[in-house]
Order: sequence, then structure tokens, then C-alpha cells
Amino acid sequence: MAEVRQRTTASKDSKSPEPAPAKRSPSELAKAEDRSPFSFLELARSVVFLLLASCALSYFVTRDSFFWNVQRPNFTRLEVLKSWMAGPLQLTDAELKKYDGSDPESPVYLAVNGTIYDVTAGRRHYGPGGSYHFFAGADASRAFVTTCFDVDITPDMRGVEAMFLPLDDPEVDALYTSGQLKIQKQQERKRAAAEVDKALRHWTDFFGKSTKYTKVGTVKREKGWETKGEPHPLCEKAQKGRKPRAPPPTV
Repeated sequence: MAEVRQRTTASKDSKSPEPAPAKRSPSELAKAEDRSPFSFLELARSVVFLLLASCALSYFVTRDSFFWNVQRPNFTRLEVLKSWMAGPLQLTDAELKKYDGSDPESPVYLAVNGTIYDVTAGRRHYGPGGSYHFFAGADASRAFVTTCFDVDITPDMRGVEAMFLPLDDPEVDALYTSGQLKIQKQQERKRAAAEVDKALRHWTDFFGKSTKYTKVGTVKREKGWETKGEPHPLCEKAQKGRKPRAPPPTV
């Protein structure tokens, strides 16, 4: 047994120890890293190249945009962030007039259907001397529909539907029975109201969905203001655009 133990111990002792890993100098380590299959610098270069190539191709295809006409999100715009931080404005019609662009240090506001929008980004259009200056500092909802920009800079929408109503003509009206004419006029009023709503909604959507202009608040008015005072008369341009009523269809 002693001999077996001695042989076992001798065999264990006879095993040569594993060589220690060779130490690398800093220069050798740097060379090894350079040979690494992954390089952050190379990845960054590839990403930048692809972005530049995409921008160039986008402009070549669209002839207008470097980013494939993708609209910039509103939350990334400084003026939108400022508006959110300041909270919604509430201005009277008189207070709104102060923001017509006359003061270069103040923003330019306009309102449509009681909602105020910051159009400072389009100051050259809405500021003094601009082609749309008549909209600035006011709620010109009526003018947006009638296009009578000289006399309809007002939020009063009463009677605007008349511009979409046909003109009465005794000779044509006589072709209807009294019942038919009553139903015809009811349908005409319904269609006219829908046309007014459509025309006004076009502009509320234009400003509300704009990536250039920002909603900043609402116009503050007394309750029931829209029924007080005399209705605004239909402007001459809108009146002239009305057409005669068509005769009833023949059976």
C-alpha cells in the first residue's frame, strides 16, 4: 500500500504546471482591439452615411424635403412647448386686437370660431403689410366663409347660410305646389347650413392641424353673445354669388 501511495503521489508531482498567460503590453492590447470585429466608430460612420444618403435621395425624389415629407411632431417645436408651459390663454376680442403684428416684440394671433392661434411664424403674411393682415388680431370667422375681408372681420355667423340659399323666383316657385315648395326650402336651408359648417371647418382644420401655427387659447365672451344685437348683414359679394332656384324635376 505504501508503494501505491508513493507512486500516486509521484504521478501527481510529475505533472507539469500549466503555463501562465503571457502578459500583453498596452500597444499589443490596442492592436488586438483594433482587430475586433465590432467597432463603435465604424458603426457610427455607417449610420451617418445611411442618414446622409437617405436625405439626399429624399430631396432627389420629392424635390422639396430632406426627410421624405415627414411632418415634424408638434411637441418638438419650441413655441408649442412654451404654449403648453404657459397654459391656455383667454382673451376678449378687444384684447385680441393688440396682437395684430403691429408690435414686433409681441406674437401675432388670430382666431377662428373662438379658438386663438399663434401665427407668428407667418408674420410676413399676417403682420402689417402682409396679404392676410386683416385676419390678425381678430376672430374673422365670417370672412373665412364669405371671403368679404373688408366688412366681415367678425365672429357673427348669423345669416351666413343665406349665401348658399337660392334666390326666390315667382315664376319658378309657381311650378311647385305649396307643399313641394315648403319641403324644397327646408332642404335648401339644411344644405346651406351644411355648407357653412363645411367652409368654417376647413379653416379650423387648417389651423388646428398645422405644424407651423399653434393653438394657444380661446376668445372669452359673455354668455349668449351670438344672439345679441342686430345680425350682421350678408355682404354684397356673398349676395351676388347666390343662384336662382331650379325648377322642380319633371316626371
